[in-house]
Amino acid sequence: MSDGATPLPKPSSSVKLVLLGEAAVGKAPNMTQSSLVMRFVNNDFQDNKEPTIGAAFLTQKCTLPTRTIKFEIWDTAGQERFASLAPMYYRNAQAALVVYDITKPASLIKAQHWVAELQRQASPGIVIALVGNKLDLVASAGSDGEEVEGEDARGVPAAQARSYAEEEGLLFFETSAKTGERVAEVFTAIAGAIPETQLKGPRGGQRVEERRVE
Repeated sequence: MSDGATPLPKPSSSVKLVLLGEAAVGKAPNMTQSSLVMRFVNNDFQDNKEPTIGAAFLTQKCTLPTRTIKFEIWDTAGQERFASLAPMYYRNAQAALVVYDITKPASLIKAQHWVAELQRQASPGIVIALVGNKLDLVASAGSDGEEVEGEDARGVPAAQARSYAEEEGLLFFETSAKTGERVAEVFTAIAGAIPETQLKGPRGGQRVEERRVE
């Protein structure tokens, strides 16, 4: 009979996270941020996902060395006609993920507007991550360090977006919802950046779910 103590379960905290960004254009995923969160929650990518109407609510856990974070994710609609509803979703959020399309400079401008609005109106101390999605569409470095296919697709230089993020005190990542590259890393970084004083206990069940709110 072992006399070893049973390890105590890690404390669990719920974190409200809101996703904001411009709706994507064309036949790529209709909502850049929706495809990103679906990759994180379900490890899934749908090339022609129907756009979110109003907002979708999902949950997913992120395990840190000292605790488990349960993200309560509000994925807002990127369409302009729903922009006025955004404050309802980011109210009392501890974290925000502002997404832009690295092939479309105009989407970064929209993201900057969302960041400014969050800084003015969201909860003090909210953790904001700026995320450039669709990394799979732009150039990658070959074995010799030279850029290969896709160079012309990039519309937003990484250095430009990173510089802006540093000036505003934001986390910064470039990701691909299609391949999953760096997606989990974004949420782990957000979880780790939230101060202990901002964390709250778990609410409700522990299942992963999706609910549409119109």
